[in-house]
Amino acid sequence: MTLVTNSHGSQTEAIEDIAYLTRSVHRVEVLEALTEGPKYRSDLPALTGVSRSTIRRTIREFESRNWIRRDGHQYETTQLGAIVSQALGELLARVELERSLREVWEWLPDERDGFTVEMCADAVVTVAEPTDPYAPISRFETLLEDTETFRFVGADVALFEPCKDLLRSRILEGMETTVVDPPDAANYIRETHASHCVEPLESEYLEVFVHDALPDYGIGLFDDRIAISCHEGETGTVRTLIDTDCVATCEWAESQYARYKAEARPFTAQIVE
Repeated sequence: MTLVTNSHGSQTEAIEDIAYLTRSVHRVEVLEALTEGPKYRSDLPALTGVSRSTIRRTIREFESRNWIRRDGHQYETTQLGAIVSQALGELLARVELERSLREVWEWLPDERDGFTVEMCADAVVTVAEPTDPYAPISRFETLLEDTETFRFVGADVALFEPCKDLLRSRILEGMETTVVDPPDAANYIRETHASHCVEPLESEYLEVFVHDALPDYGIGLFDDRIAISCHEGETGTVRTLIDTDCVATCEWAESQYARYKAEARPFTAQIVE
Protein backbone atom coordinates (compact mmCIF):
# COMPACT_ATOMS: atom_id res chain seq x y z
CA MET A 1 0.00 0.00 0.00
CA THR A 2 1.30 3.44 -0.93
CA LEU A 3 0.14 6.36 1.18
CA VAL A 4 0.16 9.69 -0.64
CA THR A 5 0.24 12.73 1.63
CA ASN A 6 1.04 16.39 1.52
CA SER A 7 4.49 16.24 3.15
CA HIS A 8 4.36 19.85 4.31
CA GLY A 9 0.92 19.42 5.86
CA SER A 10 1.85 16.08 7.41
CA GLN A 11 4.97 17.56 8.96
CA THR A 12 2.99 20.49 10.34
CA GLU A 13 0.49 18.13 11.96
CA ALA A 14 3.30 16.03 13.40
CA ILE A 15 4.87 19.15 14.93
CA GLU A 16 1.49 20.08 16.38
CA ASP A 17 1.24 16.63 18.02
CA ILE A 18 4.73 17.00 19.45
CA ALA A 19 3.85 20.46 20.72
CA TYR A 20 0.69 19.10 22.35
CA LEU A 21 2.61 16.35 24.11
CA THR A 22 5.51 18.46 25.33
CA ARG A 23 3.45 21.47 26.41
CA SER A 24 2.77 19.69 29.71
CA VAL A 25 5.16 17.25 31.34
CA HIS A 26 2.34 15.09 32.66
CA ARG A 27 1.26 14.16 29.11
CA VAL A 28 4.67 12.68 28.42
CA GLU A 29 4.54 10.88 31.76
CA VAL A 30 1.09 9.42 31.07
CA LEU A 31 2.11 8.13 27.66
CA GLU A 32 5.32 6.63 29.09
CA ALA A 33 3.39 4.99 31.94
CA LEU A 34 0.87 3.42 29.59
CA THR A 35 3.67 2.23 27.31
CA GLU A 36 5.18 0.34 30.23
CA GLY A 37 1.93 -1.58 30.75
CA PRO A 38 -1.84 -1.30 31.29
CA LYS A 39 -2.91 1.15 33.99
CA TYR A 40 -6.20 2.06 35.66
CA ARG A 41 -7.09 5.69 35.08
CA SER A 42 -7.21 6.11 38.86
CA ASP A 43 -3.49 5.19 39.01
CA LEU A 44 -2.38 8.04 36.77
CA PRO A 45 -2.91 11.09 39.04
CA ALA A 46 -0.50 9.64 41.60
CA LEU A 47 2.08 8.87 38.90
CA THR A 48 1.92 12.35 37.38
CA GLY A 49 0.89 14.66 40.21
CA VAL A 50 -2.02 16.18 38.32
CA SER A 51 -5.76 16.15 38.99
CA ARG A 52 -8.24 13.48 37.90
CA SER A 53 -9.98 15.98 35.62
CA THR A 54 -6.69 16.73 33.86
CA ILE A 55 -6.08 13.01 33.42
CA ARG A 56 -9.57 12.57 31.94
CA ARG A 57 -8.88 15.29 29.35
CA THR A 58 -5.50 13.77 28.52
CA ILE A 59 -7.01 10.31 28.09
CA ARG A 60 -9.65 11.71 25.71
CA GLU A 61 -6.99 13.47 23.63
CA PHE A 62 -4.84 10.32 23.46
CA GLU A 63 -7.84 8.21 22.44
CA SER A 64 -8.74 10.68 19.69
CA ARG A 65 -5.23 10.23 18.25
CA ASN A 66 -5.43 6.40 18.59
CA TRP A 67 -2.38 6.44 20.87
CA ILE A 68 -4.14 4.47 23.61
CA ARG A 69 -7.06 2.09 23.94
CA ARG A 70 -9.25 0.88 26.76
CA ASP A 71 -9.21 -2.78 27.72
CA GLY A 72 -11.85 -3.38 30.36
CA HIS A 73 -11.13 -0.88 33.13
CA GLN A 74 -7.52 -0.29 32.11
CA TYR A 75 -5.77 1.76 29.46
CA GLU A 76 -2.70 0.86 27.44
CA THR A 77 -0.88 2.25 24.41
CA THR A 78 -1.58 1.06 20.92
CA GLN A 79 1.32 0.32 18.57
CA LEU A 80 0.95 3.90 17.33
CA GLY A 81 1.21 5.28 20.84
CA ALA A 82 4.23 3.10 21.59
CA ILE A 83 6.00 4.45 18.49
CA VAL A 84 5.30 8.03 19.55
CA SER A 85 6.43 7.35 23.12
CA GLN A 86 9.68 5.72 22.01
CA ALA A 87 10.47 8.45 19.49
CA LEU A 88 9.73 11.20 21.99
CA GLY A 89 11.90 9.51 24.62
CA GLU A 90 14.79 9.37 22.16
CA LEU A 91 14.28 13.01 21.18
CA LEU A 92 14.17 14.16 24.81
CA ALA A 93 17.32 12.19 25.61
CA ARG A 94 19.17 13.81 22.71
CA VAL A 95 18.01 17.30 23.65
CA GLU A 96 18.95 16.73 27.30
CA LEU A 97 22.40 15.60 26.14
CA GLU A 98 22.74 18.66 23.90
CA ARG A 99 21.78 20.98 26.75
CA SER A 100 24.30 19.39 29.10
CA LEU A 101 27.06 19.94 26.52
CA ARG A 102 25.90 23.25 25.06
CA GLU A 103 28.35 25.42 27.01
CA VAL A 104 31.35 23.08 26.73
CA TRP A 105 31.08 21.33 23.35
CA GLU A 106 33.86 23.45 21.80
CA TRP A 107 36.39 21.91 24.22
CA LEU A 108 35.36 18.32 23.52
CA PRO A 109 37.39 16.01 21.27
CA ASP A 110 36.11 16.27 17.70
CA GLU A 111 35.48 13.98 14.76
CA ARG A 112 39.12 14.14 13.69
CA ASP A 113 39.94 12.25 16.88
CA GLY A 114 37.26 9.66 16.15
CA PHE A 115 34.99 11.13 18.84
CA THR A 116 31.26 11.72 18.47
CA VAL A 117 28.84 13.53 20.75
CA GLU A 118 26.77 10.33 20.93
CA MET A 119 29.62 8.88 22.99
CA CYS A 120 28.47 11.15 25.81
CA ALA A 121 25.04 9.53 25.97
CA ASP A 122 24.40 8.14 29.48
CA ALA A 123 27.54 9.93 30.71
CA VAL A 124 27.83 11.91 33.93
CA VAL A 125 28.48 15.49 32.80
CA THR A 126 29.91 17.69 35.57
CA VAL A 127 30.18 21.35 34.63
CA ALA A 128 32.00 24.11 36.49
CA GLU A 129 29.34 26.60 37.57
CA PRO A 130 29.81 30.04 39.14
CA THR A 131 28.39 28.62 42.37
CA ASP A 132 30.62 25.52 42.23
CA PRO A 133 33.69 26.12 40.02
CA TYR A 134 35.44 23.03 41.35
CA ALA A 135 32.62 20.57 40.65
CA PRO A 136 34.61 18.76 37.88
CA ILE A 137 37.59 18.45 40.24
CA SER A 138 35.38 16.98 42.98
CA ARG A 139 33.95 14.44 40.54
CA PHE A 140 37.46 13.52 39.41
CA GLU A 141 38.50 12.97 43.04
CA THR A 142 35.52 10.65 43.56
CA LEU A 143 36.66 8.55 40.60
CA LEU A 144 40.24 8.48 41.92
CA GLU A 145 39.09 7.25 45.32
CA ASP A 146 37.27 4.27 43.77
CA THR A 147 39.93 2.91 41.40
CA GLU A 148 42.94 0.64 41.74
CA THR A 149 44.45 1.47 38.35
CA PHE A 150 44.65 4.95 36.87
CA ARG A 151 46.00 6.04 33.49
CA PHE A 152 45.94 9.52 32.04
CA VAL A 153 46.97 11.23 28.84
CA GLY A 154 46.69 14.89 27.87
CA ALA A 155 46.50 18.28 29.55
CA ASP A 156 46.38 17.75 33.31
CA VAL A 157 47.84 20.57 35.40
CA ALA A 158 44.52 22.29 36.12
CA LEU A 159 43.01 18.90 36.96
CA PHE A 160 45.82 17.39 39.02
CA GLU A 161 47.01 20.42 40.96
CA PRO A 162 43.87 20.89 43.11
CA CYS A 163 43.85 17.20 44.07
CA LYS A 164 47.59 16.62 44.36
CA ASP A 165 47.28 15.45 47.98
CA LEU A 166 44.72 12.77 47.12
CA LEU A 167 46.63 11.66 44.03
CA ARG A 168 49.85 11.34 46.04
CA SER A 169 48.20 9.34 48.82
CA ARG A 170 46.42 7.00 46.40
CA ILE A 171 49.67 6.28 44.56
CA LEU A 172 51.49 5.55 47.81
CA GLU A 173 48.61 3.27 48.80
CA GLY A 174 49.32 1.21 45.70
CA MET A 175 47.16 2.69 42.95
CA GLU A 176 48.94 1.71 39.71
CA THR A 177 49.34 5.02 37.87
CA THR A 178 50.67 5.93 34.43
CA VAL A 179 50.62 9.53 33.22
CA VAL A 180 51.48 10.80 29.74
CA ASP A 181 52.13 14.54 30.06
CA PRO A 182 53.22 17.43 27.89
CA PRO A 183 56.87 18.14 28.81
CA ASP A 184 56.12 21.61 30.17
CA ALA A 185 53.38 20.20 32.42
CA ALA A 186 55.66 17.48 33.81
CA ASN A 187 58.39 20.04 34.50
CA TYR A 188 55.93 22.46 36.10
CA ILE A 189 54.63 19.82 38.49
CA ARG A 190 58.19 18.72 39.28
CA GLU A 191 59.38 22.24 40.06
CA THR A 192 56.26 23.55 41.81
CA HIS A 193 55.36 20.50 43.89
CA ALA A 194 58.68 18.75 44.30
CA SER A 195 57.93 17.51 47.82
CA HIS A 196 54.75 15.84 46.55
CA CYS A 197 56.56 14.15 43.68
CA VAL A 198 59.55 12.52 45.37
CA GLU A 199 57.91 9.52 47.03
CA PRO A 200 55.43 8.73 44.25
CA LEU A 201 58.18 8.81 41.59
CA GLU A 202 60.45 6.68 43.74
CA SER A 203 57.65 4.17 44.35
CA GLU A 204 56.86 1.28 42.04
CA TYR A 205 53.36 2.56 41.46
CA LEU A 206 53.92 5.65 39.28
CA GLU A 207 55.26 5.99 35.74
CA VAL A 208 55.44 9.33 33.95
CA PHE A 209 55.97 9.76 30.22
CA VAL A 210 56.08 12.87 28.07
CA HIS A 211 54.76 13.55 24.59
CA ASP A 212 55.23 16.73 22.54
CA ALA A 213 51.87 16.75 20.74
CA LEU A 214 49.11 15.83 23.17
CA PRO A 215 45.48 16.99 22.79
CA ASP A 216 44.15 19.99 24.70
CA TYR A 217 41.73 17.79 26.59
CA GLY A 218 42.58 15.00 29.01
CA ILE A 219 41.57 11.34 29.05
CA GLY A 220 41.52 9.49 32.35
CA LEU A 221 41.10 5.71 32.44
CA PHE A 222 39.91 4.15 35.68
CA ASP A 223 39.06 0.55 36.55
CA ASP A 224 35.68 0.54 34.84
CA ARG A 225 35.08 4.13 33.67
CA ILE A 226 36.76 6.74 31.55
CA ALA A 227 36.69 10.51 32.02
CA ILE A 228 37.29 13.31 29.55
CA SER A 229 38.41 16.60 31.07
CA CYS A 230 37.70 19.68 28.96
CA HIS A 231 39.75 22.82 29.47
CA GLU A 232 39.18 26.42 28.48
CA GLY A 233 41.92 27.31 26.02
CA GLU A 234 42.96 30.72 27.34
CA THR A 235 42.99 30.00 31.06
CA GLY A 236 43.43 26.22 31.14
CA THR A 237 40.52 26.04 33.59
CA VAL A 238 38.72 22.69 33.74
CA ARG A 239 35.24 23.52 32.48
CA THR A 240 33.71 20.06 32.54
CA LEU A 241 34.40 16.41 33.31
CA ILE A 242 32.49 13.79 31.33
CA ASP A 243 32.70 10.24 32.69
CA THR A 244 31.06 7.07 31.45
CA ASP A 245 31.29 3.29 31.33
CA CYS A 246 29.88 3.16 27.77
CA VAL A 247 31.73 0.39 25.93
CA ALA A 248 32.24 2.38 22.72
CA THR A 249 33.57 5.41 24.59
CA CYS A 250 35.88 3.28 26.74
CA GLU A 251 37.23 1.59 23.61
CA TRP A 252 37.86 5.00 22.05
CA ALA A 253 39.68 6.17 25.18
CA GLU A 254 41.80 3.00 25.30
CA SER A 255 42.84 3.45 21.67
CA GLN A 256 43.75 7.12 22.20
CA TYR A 257 45.76 6.29 25.30
CA ALA A 258 47.57 3.39 23.59
CA ARG A 259 48.48 5.60 20.64
CA TYR A 260 50.01 8.41 22.69
CA LYS A 261 51.65 6.06 25.17
CA ALA A 262 53.39 4.18 22.34
CA GLU A 263 54.79 7.47 21.01
CA ALA A 264 55.82 8.87 24.41
CA ARG A 265 59.23 8.79 26.10
CA PRO A 266 59.99 8.31 29.81
CA PHE A 267 60.20 11.41 31.97
CA THR A 268 63.63 11.18 33.57
CA ALA A 269 64.13 14.60 35.17
CA GLN A 270 65.65 14.54 38.59
CA ILE A 271 63.53 15.70 41.49
CA VAL A 272 65.19 18.25 43.78
CA GLU A 273 63.61 18.78 47.18
